[in-house]
Amino acid sequence: MLRRSASPSSPLAQAAALSRRQLLRAGVLIGGAAATAGSLAACGSGGGGEALAAPSGDPTSALQGKTLKLMVNQPHVVAFRDLLAPEFAKQFGGKLEVTAIPYDQLTSKQILDVQGGAGEFDVFDYFYFGLGALVDAGALVDLTDYIGGDSSIKTDDFLPSIYDVYTQLDGKRYGLPFDGDTHVLYYNVALLEQYGQQPPKTWDEYDAVAKAITEAGGGKVYGAAVLGQQVPMILGCSFINRLAGYGGTLVDADGKPTLTSDAARASLQHLLDVQPYALPTPLQVGFDESNSAFLQGTAAMIDTWTDLGLRANDPANSKIVDGWGVVPLPVGGSNTTPRTALNAGFGLGVSTASKEREAAAAFVAWATDSTRNLLLASYGGSGIDPNRTSVLDSPDYAKASAPATEVIATGLRGNPLPWPTDAQSPKRMQDLVDQLALALSGSQDVETSLSKAQEAWEQGA
Repeated sequence: MLRRSASPSSPLAQAAALSRRQLLRAGVLIGGAAATAGSLAACGSGGGGEALAAPSGDPTSALQGKTLKLMVNQPHVVAFRDLLAPEFAKQFGGKLEVTAIPYDQLTSKQILDVQGGAGEFDVFDYFYFGLGALVDAGALVDLTDYIGGDSSIKTDDFLPSIYDVYTQLDGKRYGLPFDGDTHVLYYNVALLEQYGQQPPKTWDEYDAVAKAITEAGGGKVYGAAVLGQQVPMILGCSFINRLAGYGGTLVDADGKPTLTSDAARASLQHLLDVQPYALPTPLQVGFDESNSAFLQGTAAMIDTWTDLGLRANDPANSKIVDGWGVVPLPVGGSNTTPRTALNAGFGLGVSTASKEREAAAAFVAWATDSTRNLLLASYGGSGIDPNRTSVLDSPDYAKASAPATEVIATGLRGNPLPWPTDAQSPKRMQDLVDQLALALSGSQDVETSLSKAQEAWEQGA
């Protein structure tokens, strides 16, 4: 999922502080807490919104001539505005009105639209790790019966690794997967060959490659681009990639945090150790900076979303066309089994404030079907990755995503590391990256940062 940062963050606290100020002005705590008891009561607090019954007849009939308003993640604008909207107009004679929100404000804005009384939107393009917060705030319609009653949705085609994680909470289904996000490690073939390096299989090898290229590059090229801006979608992903590689998890089987594990310590230490050999300065590096450096040939490696390859082979965006490769995320410590992570990821759901719930639900099903997913996942710049097995197996997708197809498919078909989806997850993830950033800035040591993060997660429980 290739994303563009909404605005640059400072090395430490600007992004988090901005997000918190916005949430406070909105009267919403990002964990899903109530702004006012009246608003929550009206929205069905704590258990999600009202359930939508199974459709009768052809569900798509509800879309004929409809205008639907969508609140979407900023980097998904191309997917909705340029790809889906024309198809929607052609097929149904309707219109999609798309409002894009910066990723660090998306969940809070969606909650505010419902609880604040504006009720402007019909469909939410939501972070899966914000699912619990949205349900707790009564912002999403319960689609369990609707989805179960529409055989054309073909739910068994959704990738098992993401279907329940993205859409289900306490046995109820609140949406359908839209963007099947995982990470892989991309590398610049020419740079590795020039400096006598091989694609790394372990994080130790990754360090060695980064060090060798950066030291020999004389400030013109760097061994790695490490995304470190202080928001969950950036620094959180970089940490979790390493956590998966070292065999760790965010929580145990009982949902208790495991942020002081050996794997967590090794992961944060790795981020510290690689900083001198990464694109300066990791705490200021977001999507734009890291992707640009890789596509322009000044960064040799980057761990990021799987659609970067689509742009890497686009001459309009890339100087390394046909000059890049991809491998699974490296492993570390005693772990020898590569594992990717479900980093970010999005579903589509229906706002409880919508006056067009049946049409909104029909759109959710239409926009996430195999035809639309193949269209979006094969288009460079859409920011959308496969959500269905049929798309992952499609020769058309394989052609578009080559040579990364096999690595992408292996990760999605495996056991990718998920993020928590409870009501406190957005706040917990921000608490975690706040502490990670303090370690990366040198303000705290690894042990202190992870201990404080662990304590914040335990208190949040």
